Amino acid sequence: MSKQPSSKRQWRDGVSSTAKKPSKPAKSFANKKHPDNERKTSGKPYGQKISDGPKAQNTAPKQRAAKAKKLVVRNPNQKIMEHARDLKERRSDLSRFEPERLQKVLAASGVGSRREMEEWISNGWVTVNGRVAQLGEKVTPDDHVTVKGSIIKLKWADRLPRIILYYKQEGEIVSRDDPQGRVSIFDRLPQAASSRWVAIGRLDINTSGLLILTTSGELVQRFAHPSFEVEREYAVRVLGELTTEQMRVLTEEGVMLEDGLAKVERIYEQGGEGANKWYNVVIKEGRNREVRRIFESQGLTVSRLVRVGFGPIGLPNRLKRGQFYELNPAEVANIIKWADMLLPGERRRKKS
Repeated sequence: MSKQPSSKRQWRDGVSSTAKKPSKPAKSFANKKHPDNERKTSGKPYGQKISDGPKAQNTAPKQRAAKAKKLVVRNPNQKIMEHARDLKERRSDLSRFEPERLQKVLAASGVGSRREMEEWISNGWVTVNGRVAQLGEKVTPDDHVTVKGSIIKLKWADRLPRIILYYKQEGEIVSRDDPQGRVSIFDRLPQAASSRWVAIGRLDINTSGLLILTTSGELVQRFAHPSFEVEREYAVRVLGELTTEQMRVLTEEGVMLEDGLAKVERIYEQGGEGANKWYNVVIKEGRNREVRRIFESQGLTVSRLVRVGFGPIGLPNRLKRGQFYELNPAEVANIIKWADMLLPGERRRKKS
């Protein structure tokens, strides 16, 4: 006798608890969860930055959003905690830092987005060592910068970056500025006191699941740039079913979309009965609505899309929708090593 689905929502969606999942290499973090059986939150916004003048009159009122709750986990053993403390206290020698573009440093220091900083520099609102800055110029840790008359304490990547995992909900956008006033993930997340959170890749408003945010621009580049081909993994619910031939075409030949050829690295059935079928899909690109468009090319409509993995990081089992988890320094160090980046105080070894 077949086992019944484990929850009412699984029963409603036709997801079988006995559906066999494919074996996969272990991820660095907790196993990924099934996307159903979660709760939503609502509440109040927060956060400020240097003003860019009055908002346009056609901007919609900002929706209220509650702050996300932090997932609290048990402390690791004493040896790992001591290692984490050591990593947190390490600093790189600022005198060894190469000059960086001014707009990049200002954005990393939490003043605003890089595009905003480029506009402000062009408008003459930024000075470096008492003179009006020029777009494209570079600064060092020894330079003094003001923005609209305010002295800015520039932040440099001399310490271990921070990384948080957020379970994005449907209806939230991954942007700080929205004329429609919709809820942003940045309204829910805690403010980074020493720098600025940057999302690694985006999820559209109707997609939920794993969103990684960090204070390291270099780490964002390592995850998101197409040249690194970092895998993104999704749980996909569709109305209908792929044939064996369609799955072969998606993985071996790919399908031509309006912005080029799209190919699926791996695709597995993950249960479902009746009209709804679940699939596990892995791709190596992050084009806009790519997974949805791939299924649409096969005549199927995606009714639910959840990102459950990105590179070495999987969506933790205990993380609920609207919650976030901050990686401890030891976990961050593992991600830095995976990205082939240097830890604070380290120097690249010369190849013999």
